[in-house]
Amino acid sequence: MTPPSRWATTAGVTPGAGSREAIRSVVDALRRVVRDLRLSARDAERAAGISGAQLFVLQALADASASSLNDLADRTLTDQSSVSVVVKRLVDRKLVSRKASNVDARRVELALTAAGRRLLARCPEPTQMRLVAALRRLSSPEVQGLQRGLGALVREMGLASEAPRMFFDDDSGRARRRQR
Repeated sequence: MTPPSRWATTAGVTPGAGSREAIRSVVDALRRVVRDLRLSARDAERAAGISGAQLFVLQALADASASSLNDLADRTLTDQSSVSVVVKRLVDRKLVSRKASNVDARRVELALTAAGRRLLARCPEPTQMRLVAALRRLSSPEVQGLQRGLGALVREMGLASEAPRMFFDDDSGRARRRQR
């Protein structure tokens, strides 16, 4: 049985500069990171009934309220539309409050509620927080190398045109899979 044409194969592909050992090392590193992200998301679901993305947003709000969705998107290293979907679910569950800014009524201020703080206290630190902290500890050349390498990988996998979503934001993932 031949795989569908959308499936990548190695038949007829000229190897790039990467050796088999180097490629395996990269794949193994990605496996470790993705596995830890997946397990962290599962732990959040079990401990608190929220997604990994929701836990990441709650943790980002734990330090200080956000003056806007854009402020929160900046703190979570994502875009406003992705964080907005997650915030809506947290507001619906009364874990986050939204109120018009006293300074500018067009802006929405976001803060953890008491219920959000209690829920967060039951959860382990999200792997996403550890990932961001680890990236910040890397040297500038190391981060730039990851940026170039992962950018090239995304391009070669044909994913460059897809909007990046928050890790394990399950509801938006289900919707995308249904559309395909």
